[in-house]
Amino acid sequence: MGKLVRKKTETSDLDSLPNARRIAQFAADHKASDIKGYDVRGLTVVADSFVLCSASSEPQVRAIFNTVKAGMKSTVGKAPLRTEGTPSCGWLVMDYGSVIFHIFRVEAREFYDLDGLWADAPELDLDVDV
Repeated sequence: MGKLVRKKTETSDLDSLPNARRIAQFAADHKASDIKGYDVRGLTVVADSFVLCSASSEPQVRAIFNTVKAGMKSTVGKAPLRTEGTPSCGWLVMDYGSVIFHIFRVEAREFYDLDGLWADAPELDLDVDV
């Protein structure tokens, strides 16, 4: 059995915090709530940081997803490496290599409790303008 290992260029990029902040701001621009970031370096090999936000409806989940995708492409030339989930299931994730971005409907965020799972990780100062 092989273990999951990413190439160094995918996970450790110097733009992790600035990109986490960009993603958080794009989400805030579409009225995402409870936006939090976690520094998960040393706790997982999949990313340097996680950004989580909540949305109140399926259309808002879709709007946040589309805004982040377009914003990251236009500002830093990055498309997500992969995405999972659907607006109708209440959860979408966007993998930007060093930053993993989760968009949750409020109920799904409570159910999956990633905030609790990563409670040992230092919280990032995302410096979001609301």
